[in-house]
Amino acid sequence: QVQLVESGGGSVQAGESLRLSCTAPGFTSISCGIYWYRQAAGQQREWVSSISPDGSTSYADSVKGRFTISEDKAKDTVYLQMNSLKPEDTAMYSCKANSPCKYCSHDVCWSGDFWGQGTQVTVSS
Repeated sequence: QVQLVESGGGSVQAGESLRLSCTAPGFTSISCGIYWYRQAAGQQREWVSSISPDGSTSYADSVKGRFTISEDKAKDTVYLQMNSLKPEDTAMYSCKANSPCKYCSHDVCWSGDFWGQGTQVTVSS
């Protein structure tokens, strides 16, 4: 089964930066839009940013101008560069591949929505 893997989280001071990565090791993606979500303790999950298969990007107002989503097609990896981090950015960050999306390995493909397990980002003041 396809499992997205996030990495790059950690604990930083306010104003510092982190870069999160999202990939599916061992799989090749086809037409997958990637969405980053975050969920702070005791709060609902919120959408942060997304990149569509054609490369167009979108951002939540709360991160616009500070976060940048990008894709390295050669590595089949999506990044979320987070600059000027604030304590309110503290959350578990997860990536999701939205249907229609395929991940293929050895000529076998899986279609649907796929989630990662998340990576924790903690920003202290």
